[in-house]
Amino acid sequence: MSSPLRIGLTGGIGSGKSTVASILVAHGAALIDTDAIARSLTLAGGAAIDAIRATFGAEFIAADGSLDRARMRAAAFADASARQRLEAILHPRIGAEVERLAAASSDPALVIDIPLLVESGRWRERVDRVWLVDCAEASQIERVVRRSGWTANAVQAVIAQQASRAARRAAADAVVHNEGIALDDLAREVGSLWRHAVGMRQ
Repeated sequence: MSSPLRIGLTGGIGSGKSTVASILVAHGAALIDTDAIARSLTLAGGAAIDAIRATFGAEFIAADGSLDRARMRAAAFADASARQRLEAILHPRIGAEVERLAAASSDPALVIDIPLLVESGRWRERVDRVWLVDCAEASQIERVVRRSGWTANAVQAVIAQQASRAARRAAADAVVHNEGIALDDLAREVGSLWRHAVGMRQ
């Protein structure tokens, strides 16, 4: 049996990547969500908790034994080295779990949701295609403010730490333009892209 086609799905905060991922699942895609893996690693008893405690101190572990996400987020934004140390703990474990899930799959194509695909520099060689969900920065800010209650400045700070739109587009094999488009039309565009990808493997 040939190995499944690996599609790396990426996009900046507020781009609509999660919406596109949900559409792909509705079309029958097998989805591996690296954010969900990261969350499981940092729950109480998660595989990364001991290493995080040893690296950052017990104050970064919440009372329930999980990662104190707010404290870690503040530290990572204030100090790039803190973010790099956290990534050094999480990324190898996330990669190993992705490989485990991919090896167990019998699907012709897998969608791997990777928010920091371009930033990491590691994922491009581990996927066959990169699909980018793209929109204007103003739309990113408006969407995140509306759904999360963050300030526009807080969203802009996140965007500034992520890859630029130009860098993402340069890395992409296909771009889903999630700007000024109705959800039904977006679903049709994404469904067509998925059917074409699966059809090429059959």
